[in-house]
Amino acid sequence: MTKRMQLSEEQKEFKNMYNDLFCGGLDIIFCGMAVGKKSFKEKSFYANHGNKFWRVLKEARFTPTRLKPQEYKELLKYKIGLTDLTKDQCGADNGIQVTKWHRLALRNEINKYQPAILAFNGKKPAKEFLNKQKINYGEQEEVIGSTKIYVLPSTSQMANRYWEPKCWRQLLKETRRKIKHQ
Repeated sequence: MTKRMQLSEEQKEFKNMYNDLFCGGLDIIFCGMAVGKKSFKEKSFYANHGNKFWRVLKEARFTPTRLKPQEYKELLKYKIGLTDLTKDQCGADNGIQVTKWHRLALRNEINKYQPAILAFNGKKPAKEFLNKQKINYGEQEEVIGSTKIYVLPSTSQMANRYWEPKCWRQLLKETRRKIKHQ
């Protein structure tokens, strides 16, 4: 079992300064479980070289170029936001403990900004957020206001055996379809 790293008050303050990438008018917000240790150290999202996130965004055509983790704020140009379910812990998903306060905080942020889609990067954060034991990839029945919820295969290197890029391409098609009908 991976040891969970608790953040000091100083680390929590820092993490809150860079973690959420939100604003109004976003098409999609990608949500992970928690920032990884390398990402925390690098002060950026998905900084571990084994994580496929940045490559997948380019390959699935969410972005025209492959961004570097340090360029994460550039995603706003493409109407993409980033967040994590928990903001007071970092490390591997299996070491993160989610509470009702984590769920409520994310729900409040989504209600506030109302992106078209909230897409979970992996089943684990989606199951925790939706409080479900089992969940399938793709669009979920639940919505938050007008925000649709999607579950995608995790881009984490630790989840390679579950990798399925077709779900990411399908989400892009759905995102474009939803935008056309707004």
